[in-house]
Amino acid sequence: MKDMDLNIKFLESLAIQYPSISRASTEIINLQAILTLPKETEHFVSDIHGEYRQFLHILRNGSGAIRKKIYDVYGTTLSRSEQRALASLIYYPEEKVEQMQSLLDGEELTDWYKISLHRLTDVCKETAAKYTRSRVRKNLPSDFAYIIEELLSENNRVAEKEKYYNEIFDTIIRLGRAKEFIVAISDVIQKLIATRLHVIGDIYDRGPGPHIIMDHLMQMKHVDFQWGNHDIVWMGAASGHLACIANVIRMSARYNTLDVLENGYGINLIPLARFAMDTYADDPCACFETVSENYSSNSELTLNRKMHKAITVIQFKLEGQVIMNRPDFNMESRLLLDKIDYTAGTVTIDGTTYPLNDVYFPTIDPKSPYSLTLDEEEVMRSLCHHFKNCEKLQEHVKFLFNRGSMYRIYNSNLLYHGCVPLDENGNFRKVKIGDREYSGRALYDVLEYWARKGYYEQDNSEEQSYGKDMMWYIWSNENSPLYGKEKMATFERYFLDDKTLQRERKDNYYSLIDREETIRRIFEEFGVDYEKGHIINGHMPVKLSAGESPVKCGGKLMIIDGGFSRSYRPETQTAGYSLIYSSYGIRLFSHTAFTSTEDVVEHAADISSEAVISLSDGHRETVGETDSGNEIRAKISDLEALMKAYRTGLLHERE
Repeated sequence: MKDMDLNIKFLESLAIQYPSISRASTEIINLQAILTLPKETEHFVSDIHGEYRQFLHILRNGSGAIRKKIYDVYGTTLSRSEQRALASLIYYPEEKVEQMQSLLDGEELTDWYKISLHRLTDVCKETAAKYTRSRVRKNLPSDFAYIIEELLSENNRVAEKEKYYNEIFDTIIRLGRAKEFIVAISDVIQKLIATRLHVIGDIYDRGPGPHIIMDHLMQMKHVDFQWGNHDIVWMGAASGHLACIANVIRMSARYNTLDVLENGYGINLIPLARFAMDTYADDPCACFETVSENYSSNSELTLNRKMHKAITVIQFKLEGQVIMNRPDFNMESRLLLDKIDYTAGTVTIDGTTYPLNDVYFPTIDPKSPYSLTLDEEEVMRSLCHHFKNCEKLQEHVKFLFNRGSMYRIYNSNLLYHGCVPLDENGNFRKVKIGDREYSGRALYDVLEYWARKGYYEQDNSEEQSYGKDMMWYIWSNENSPLYGKEKMATFERYFLDDKTLQRERKDNYYSLIDREETIRRIFEEFGVDYEKGHIINGHMPVKLSAGESPVKCGGKLMIIDGGFSRSYRPETQTAGYSLIYSSYGIRLFSHTAFTSTEDVVEHAADISSEAVISLSDGHRETVGETDSGNEIRAKISDLEALMKAYRTGLLHERE
């Protein structure tokens, strides 16, 4: 009886939107037809690491999809140079129009406008062809929505309609609105070329513009994130976790991107700068060089190195406090400050003693090496206040929580950033979290649970504290799926010459993912169909120089971390991978480096995107074969139940 009551209440709620048999049946007809349309195009990127210019260009050109669409429309009727020029107009319409306005005037400019408007309309029509009018309408700008919809729905091959087209274009030009219209219709093409974006982790660190990337992504309707370890440490920092804050600042100093914090987010670093200059006044801090030495002055370089050392020492202290407070993290091997002989200038690791490259530690008390000094405590209080109260950072992190997760299953593809921790035999490694053991999918789920607790929990301070510590754990622990290495050898990289100690051994996962039994086991664990599905994986740069391939197990797994970060490009020999999953199948692309917007606009240049692998069975996939199709069929079933309720008198029609 209760189930029947609940069902009636649900149908009554549905009846508000569909108050009659006529309304419900019309929607069923519409939904049933949508199931036969080609599936939406999905775009996958990973490990962007703040390289916003490269990333935003790849979004603009759809990983080469716009060039392909132009060729589909025009074939050989337009020359290669004309097709490149049209592509550059779609990528950067405002800049391209301004360039042409400076080069042309009078009838020449009018003719260019007319040709461009016709060509943009043709490309937009082809791009929109597989979507419903309703879906297209949602992507139209309010200023020109009616006009664009008219142009997309008309047949310009009929003579009368060609006159109609021309009159619209002539009027747009005469009213001085050609530039605005070109910008608007180009934006529609960009939005429809790939309607859903999956970011497989690591927006943050290394590059100059993660905040710019996040601002752009927050404007997108259909985007989701699979968190990376570099994202989670920023999320932990936004929650006020001191060790995460120290890591974020140290990474920014190391890659010379402190201006991301200062100018991008308005984080006040002056207290840290003052402390560093006072404490390390006579210290050259030679071990704390940055990856980028692009400084405006020697004084700026000197300040960066001192801040770099100051926050690194603070980080080791704060991490030591977490490790000692959370013995269940099993990270005692990373307690190294108490293994230093401060008189001899050595450190003992796993029974072997090594000389240190830097022996000046004025803030470390050998009797209590993990205690902050009063000055260090004051610096961290100030930084914590600014991180927790930075409105822009909090908006970005909330967006990551709202649209993101540790993993995602979408259209039979399993998306995650790092790895599924495995033992040497390929079994899911058991990891103790709290008083229970977890492995496989359950490990992902419990870590995500605690990360959300750490950021959102307000009522239970101990759970909030554990959740914050857990975000640091996810960032750096060998059992974290987002990290997947035996240790984070930060101390060794700064203070020791021995390269073997600096290596971070990868999880067994990476040596086993070419085996079918491993991939089948992972698919079964996450409930993904092996025959249809794929794993889209980020995190571990594919080093082409070492003979590595992004394609594993015959295409069942694809690693798409390929060099967005400039520091990896010498090894990856690419400037990033991306993946397109359209109704025709999956294509994985490698990209060359983006030069500049000016180069694209002035010379119709573009990044080169080479297909690494193309997976297709020749069948064009429909909406009905996707997750959206399952949702639509469920809605059809609900509407059919509503119609039955109307016809049997269980509910009364309202119109």
